[in-house]
Amino acid sequence: MQQTVYIKPEKNQEVSTAEVALGQVAGVYAEDTGLKEACRKQIIFRVPEEKQEQAGHYVLSVLTLIEQLQKEHPGIAVENLGEADLIVDYQPFPKRIRAWEYVKTALVCGVVFVGAAFAIMTFNNDGDVPWVFARIYELIMGAESDGTTPLELGYSLGLPVGIIVFFNHFSGKQLTEDPTPIEVQMRLYEDDVDSPVIQNANRKEKGADVD
Repeated sequence: MQQTVYIKPEKNQEVSTAEVALGQVAGVYAEDTGLKEACRKQIIFRVPEEKQEQAGHYVLSVLTLIEQLQKEHPGIAVENLGEADLIVDYQPFPKRIRAWEYVKTALVCGVVFVGAAFAIMTFNNDGDVPWVFARIYELIMGAESDGTTPLELGYSLGLPVGIIVFFNHFSGKQLTEDPTPIEVQMRLYEDDVDSPVIQNANRKEKGADVD
């Protein structure tokens, strides 16, 4: 009876070893536990020796994985449940947190803070928010606003609270289980980067594909 091996490659997977096993870049399932483990441990890609000291991206076709599995285990059927092409993100050395990383983070935070403050101030200026608050206060209270009414106080407190709720993140904790807008944008950015990498590799024929 022919056995079936199911594989689910990830679109982009980071590895730190020059020899890449199938289990490092794809989920593997087979009814036969021995066959499943053998397929998971099978080497499907080796980083060229002259490039093992530097990080790089390598594009593999799922056809390569299927061909290698069937060559090593004749008679099996392979079902792909994942990506048609995948990127192996080779990082030979673990990323270390250094002082420069903290400096860059502080610079980014400073730029974001100043930019957000500038955007809020220009919006208030364009919409003439102080004038609107003054008119509302005068209509309701019947007296002229001195610029420090509950309207201004509520607006000042509401801005940071609204931003925290919208971005769903505060002090390392999420308010809900939903992904934050930043996480959504990061995933979209990763997809936008991965697609050209795969397309360029296919056009330049640099992807590791079947012969």
